[in-house]
Amino acid sequence: MKKTKVRFAPSPTGPLHIGGARSALFNYLYAEHCGGEMVLRIEDTDLDRSHREYEEEIIESLQWLGLTWTEGVNIGGDNGPYRQTERLDIYRQYVQQLIDQAQAYYCFCSQEELEAERQEQYAQGLTPRYGGKCSQLDAAEVNRRLAAGEPASIRFRVPHNTFYVVNDLVRDTVSFESGNSGDFIIVKSDGIPVYNFAVVIDDHLMEVTHVIRAEEHLSNTPRQLMIYDALKFPRPEFAHISLILGDDHQKMSKRHGATSLVQYREKGYLPEALFNFLALLGWSPEGEQEIMTKEEIIKSFTLDRVAKSPAVFNIDKLNWMNQQYIKQLSTPELMNLLLPYIQNCPYAGQWAELPGDRTLVLVEAIREHLVCLSDVEGQMGVFFQPLSYDPEAWEILQQENSAPVLQRIRNELPEFTEPQEIKQFIKSVTKDAKLKPKDVFMPLRSALSGRTHGPELPSMIYVWGRENTLNRLDETMQKLGF
Repeated sequence: MKKTKVRFAPSPTGPLHIGGARSALFNYLYAEHCGGEMVLRIEDTDLDRSHREYEEEIIESLQWLGLTWTEGVNIGGDNGPYRQTERLDIYRQYVQQLIDQAQAYYCFCSQEELEAERQEQYAQGLTPRYGGKCSQLDAAEVNRRLAAGEPASIRFRVPHNTFYVVNDLVRDTVSFESGNSGDFIIVKSDGIPVYNFAVVIDDHLMEVTHVIRAEEHLSNTPRQLMIYDALKFPRPEFAHISLILGDDHQKMSKRHGATSLVQYREKGYLPEALFNFLALLGWSPEGEQEIMTKEEIIKSFTLDRVAKSPAVFNIDKLNWMNQQYIKQLSTPELMNLLLPYIQNCPYAGQWAELPGDRTLVLVEAIREHLVCLSDVEGQMGVFFQPLSYDPEAWEILQQENSAPVLQRIRNELPEFTEPQEIKQFIKSVTKDAKLKPKDVFMPLRSALSGRTHGPELPSMIYVWGRENTLNRLDETMQKLGF
């Protein structure tokens, strides 16, 4: 039995989008589950739109997500080269084989002729397809026209009255009738092979056993099967995974927010969270567990639990999942991840002036309020912005019992070396004054931060330090007129 081998073959025409990342992930998970191998191949035959910087970004995004492969464009292997534009000589051998077998032929029809044929078929209510004008040209005429420099594509001669059956590992049995397809182009007039031809050659020579890809490629499968059969290549197994829809059940697009992996990375989603989330986007393990390690997902992943129906990208679930992973980090780990965002925010200078122990307390104080790492700027504002008061906080400060509470804390605030000492002091004030905790905590929070919600109050006071805390109290009390 052949070793399981999969491939991910993106086109470097833009950043890696969520759908592509999910396809790559499913290939990786299946290979790892089966003890197999994965190839990273670059399909760059769209010469106008393919760019090396996109290729590099795709590789970096996959590595950031936690994926690895055993051979590919950036690491080499026994089946290279791994860019299609570097494999043109290989494709020419197989094109010539099909021509010699009379299973492919040169087509000299111009774009204008083909468009006129399409329009005529539309007018007759027919499905447009190539009518075969060049399919019976004799060898002498073909050679004469080629020698004259006439541009020519190469078409595959589609078998008549043949059914192609795909035993899809996700979608079960799908069949196609060859009569629905006219003779199709396999090499364009510029000598570049089209996707449906090149992908068959590459998958065969790279010994790919399982083709796991998006549902939108299902319609390409019959043409690829025709080429497999014509070249007497064994067919791989196919698994077409569902589309990803936005929360409005329309295909994911820019209107749904971020669509590329790099955008989620820049916003501060953790790779472990996105790995976990994408794995559950169209696949479900047994049981109800949602937070899973990479190892747990690999152990559980099978194609028979991949859903046929479209997967819905729920940003709220991703946000929740990212928060769970943020909560699992140690405080130093979280601070290291936050540093790039802190250093690029308006509070970088004030942060740099804090003693090391206060930075750790600040990070721990805002942890619960972080959905993404980039949220750190919004959460740091309460520590470093000038005092201003939201309406609810100002209303609390004007209540009759607020002034005595603030005055007592102002007079009795001790020197402190940790947040716990501050917490005990506030509790003692509450007890001695025979007040409810909220009647002390809420005026004090409102006076110091101008808000009624936020990080733990003792942590904020510790980060500010005693002198700055007293200054904030004085400023509020002055504004209140006492």
